[in-house]
Order: sequence, then structure tokens, then C-alpha cells
Amino acid sequence: MSTEIKVPKLPESVADATLVTWHKKPGDAVARDENLADLETDKVVLEVPAPVAGVLREVKVQAGATVMSDQLLAIVEAGAAPAAKPEPAAAPKAAKEPAAAPKAAEPAAAAAKSGPAARRVAAETGVDVNAVSGSGRGGAVTKSDVLAAAAAGSRVERRVPMTRLRARIAERLVTAQSTQALLTTFNEVDLHAVQELRARYKDKFEKQHGVKLGFSSFFVKATIEALKRFPVVNAAVDGNDIVYREFYDIGMAVSTERGLVVPVLRDADALSFAQVEKAVGDFAAKARNGSLTMDDLTGGTFSITNGGVFGSLMSTPIVNAPQSAILGMHKIQDRPVVVDGQIVVRPMMYLALTYDHRIIDGREAVQFLVTIKDCLEDPGRLLIGI
Repeated sequence: MSTEIKVPKLPESVADATLVTWHKKPGDAVARDENLADLETDKVVLEVPAPVAGVLREVKVQAGATVMSDQLLAIVEAGAAPAAKPEPAAAPKAAKEPAAAPKAAEPAAAAAKSGPAARRVAAETGVDVNAVSGSGRGGAVTKSDVLAAAAAGSRVERRVPMTRLRARIAERLVTAQSTQALLTTFNEVDLHAVQELRARYKDKFEKQHGVKLGFSSFFVKATIEALKRFPVVNAAVDGNDIVYREFYDIGMAVSTERGLVVPVLRDADALSFAQVEKAVGDFAAKARNGSLTMDDLTGGTFSITNGGVFGSLMSTPIVNAPQSAILGMHKIQDRPVVVDGQIVVRPMMYLALTYDHRIIDGREAVQFLVTIKDCLEDPGRLLIGI
């Protein structure tokens, strides 16, 4: 029996998708729920699972095409199996002929250790992915490995279309800079107290909650305290109106091979330190394996980005429109500072707040950062709300 494979129902905010790659070709056997193809939208990659086991008989849409909800992609013949090819009879060998050595399985293993992005770039550049040394987990070949192999020893210029996600990121960043009056203010924070608190309780925290006590929860909690004191930073511009949001959905920027995504912590003010850490860890894992959903990425009233994980000492982040501000965290670096008249070495971090000057004044932006600084330099404030 033939079964139609169609584009999954796309969210209301997504008009179409791009069929990035087929994982099966006509004549291949497929298992029930096996991923047949990847669809890329402006925000996420969607999988197209096989509803039945059988054989992929026909592909209706080629990779690279734009598709709509419920569009026919392929036909699977349910329950069918490809006919087994008869094995050729072995030719007789001379009595003293040495046995042939078994063929090496390395190429197949190497191919299995390369992801869709790496294989796609390899096909575009003509690089043999099986000949590339992988730097990923378990020796997996990454997109960067393939690009490095393509450029080695030659002056290469390639033209490839932007992915849907990259094009959407570009559009949103240009929109933010052209429609908002963006300005960035800076401050620095001494994380000595936070580091001492983490060192004192990290083992008990992990044992009790099953997650490590990182910096994310401290910054989220300090940010929410600052947003409560300066509500306009949590607001948005809608025409000639200012929309004040009395809820705190905090976007946490995550870098992936496909680009930057910003999953959202819903009602972050109601989350405990442990719940924040678990959510951030889950977002990072889902971003790496491409399983973030549209709901994960939709909305947000304020965002936090951490360039420090890549070694950035200072930057000017761009607002994630239509939000009005974004907090930039940076590298923690030991520096000499004066404390109570004495020069001491402390773990310091530069903070950056980029904000829409149309509704947020410099005074509010500076005091917002000072509030975060005060909360982090004396974490007890987060417990008693001062």
C-alpha cells in the first residue's frame, strides 16, 4: 500500500520551509519513524519521519526546494522490501593463493561520523568527507573540518546560498539597527562573591538538584531584579505606544553550527536557581542536536548573550527586535582592583547593555547595569530583594 509523505504542519508564523537534504533515496528501505528528510525554517530544522516501514518509491521534491505545509514530498510503499541481490559465485582459487584480506570499514565509519552540515559542505566543495580528520566529539567530522580541508593549500572562493536561519538572522539584525536608536553602555562586575558561593555549595547543589550551579542562574536572577526596578527595559515599542510587559521571558542566546538561536525561559522570575540551570542546559543540548521547537524560540521580553564563552572581553550586542534591550556577558578575567584601599586581584567581567534609546534613557540604562552589578557583588540581595 502506498503512503504519502507530506510536509508537517508548519506554525502559523512560518509561511514555508526549505527542503535541506534527503537522508534516503528511491529504492531505500525505511523504518517506521526513521527521519527521511530535513526541512529548515527561519528558526528551526524540522524532521520528516516515515509513518510506516517500507521502501521509498518516489521523491516528489528535490533538495533545495521551497515547500509549504502539507505539500507532497514522497511516496513510501508500506511493507515492501527491496529484492535481495544474488551474490555472485566465488571464483575458485589456486591451492596456494593467500586468502584476501577483509576490506577495511574505515570509510563507512567515517561517513557515519559526519553530520548533515558536514556532508552538505563536502558535496559542495568536492571534498571526500571520509578522508577528513574529525575534530568533533568521538572524532566526528564537522562543517569546519570540511571547510578547512577544502581551503588547505589553495586559494578557494565559494559561493553558497545563506541558510534560512542565517538569512533570518541577517534580516532581524539589519531591521533592529535601522528601526531602533541603539546605544550601548558598559560596567564591570566583581564576581568574587559569586565564585565563593558557587565553590561553597556546588557539591551539595549538584547532589540535590542533579545539575551544576553555573553563572547563568545568577545572571538571570540579577537581570530579573533589575527589570522589576526599571520596567521600561522590559518593554517594547509598538507604533507610538510603549508596551509594558509584567512578565519576564528571558531569551538565552545559544551559538550553533547553523547560527545563533535564542530559546526563551518562560516566566523566569518563577524559576529557582536549579530550574534555570536545568533549562539552560536543556536548551544548549537541544540546540546542538537541532531539536529546538518553534515554541522554544518564540517571544521573549529581554535577552542575555554570553560572548565570554568564546573569549570575548567586550562587545556591543545587537537587540533582538522587537525587544528593547540585551545584556552582554563577557570573559571572566583576573584583574587588579582597589578594595577598601588595597590592591587585590579579583575575577572581573565587563557587562554591556545595548538598548533602544527611543524609550530607555541613559540614566535608566546605567542604573539597570548598576543593579545587576550590586546583586552579583552581594548575592544575598537576590534572596531578600534589596
